[in-house]
Amino acid sequence: MNFSILTSDEFRSFSKENELASFMQTVEMSELKKELGSKIHFVGIKENEKIIAASMILEDKTVFNQKKFYAPRGLIVDYHNKELLRFFTEELKKYIKKQGGFILTIDPPVVYRVRTHEGEIIPEETADDESVNNLIELGYKHYGFNLYLDAMQVRWCCRFNLDEPYEDKKAKFSKQTRKNIDACIKKGLSVREGTIDDLKVMEEIFEITSKRRNFFFRSLEYYQKMYKHMKDLMTIYIAYLDPDIYYEHTENLLNEAKANYADILKKLEKNSVGERLLKNKENALKQIEKYEKELEKAAKFKEENPNGKDIGCLLSLRSGNEYLTLSSGVLYEYRQFTPKYLMYEHHIKEAYKENFKYCNFYGITGDFNPDNEYYGIYEFKKGFRANVIEYIGQFELKCSPFYDVYYFLKKIKGKIKNETD
Repeated sequence: MNFSILTSDEFRSFSKENELASFMQTVEMSELKKELGSKIHFVGIKENEKIIAASMILEDKTVFNQKKFYAPRGLIVDYHNKELLRFFTEELKKYIKKQGGFILTIDPPVVYRVRTHEGEIIPEETADDESVNNLIELGYKHYGFNLYLDAMQVRWCCRFNLDEPYEDKKAKFSKQTRKNIDACIKKGLSVREGTIDDLKVMEEIFEITSKRRNFFFRSLEYYQKMYKHMKDLMTIYIAYLDPDIYYEHTENLLNEAKANYADILKKLEKNSVGERLLKNKENALKQIEKYEKELEKAAKFKEENPNGKDIGCLLSLRSGNEYLTLSSGVLYEYRQFTPKYLMYEHHIKEAYKENFKYCNFYGITGDFNPDNEYYGIYEFKKGFRANVIEYIGQFELKCSPFYDVYYFLKKIKGKIKNETD
């Protein structure tokens, strides 16, 4: 076995066919990261001139001009092959130290455990402790089996196999999820694929959503650079609200409510009036009032948005054998239209068209308590009856003595900060 510096073409050929392939381990991502300031390394192990392990690694400067190295969703290697993993690790330590680096961080998309959509452990699914233990024995420090969104990449996600026709899958979605998907179209929603011209719309929707949820968000400049380098891997789905269909649908609901009320009044003309019928009358009046208000809103929307309005966005990425939902957002004042359901359906159907093995709805937390502040994200994705996936997590490899100095300085800085707060 030989440690090798790979060309971008060599890395591309190897990575795209590997079961651990990820959009984060692509030449396209390396081009984006290079423009954002990172130095890129393509490295690997060859045996008889054939690549058997590889990774794209980012190099960035930190304190005292020391360098940290990060393999996002890497390394691409068989974590059960301890001999190969040992050789790759030892060669990486030497290589990174030679480059002036002191640390290598990795967070491979190796599945630790598959759970039910409720987050329950499946007895017959064995946890991949071997991969974790192999890394620890080789000197990697495990960040831990974290439950929340505190590592560099998500450790928990929702994912389902595309192993049967879509309609069969849809039949297994929760009743509410199916209802919301179908209701979207009736309300006047449609979904289109965005272009470079929609990046500003996407950025605005994501920014509004992120600020409301107190999430990190990217700038328009970042998305422009991302599109330049990764457009072949990404799809932008835009949810659009049609003013005419919205108005007509609401008007039909109001007419149905009025007809229902008239029918109840006819029944009340009879001599015997039951308590249930009186309650029905009260509820029917409330329905009329509700749809009258909604019709006013629909009329105002039609007047202010004669050409309709983009109210939601979903950014999806092709990632090895998965089609992955990276980020989504909805304008808060239009949340009642639940456009995420329709956008996710389009994402799923596209995954089928392109013959992906999995649909990955990406990040959730491992805390399934309804009191968890992020529970709503999981609850939405759970409705598609996707399995909960745990990855093995994040690891750090010490590559030079400065590693200890770095963490000592971080600890001191934290103490000083706490004392001055």
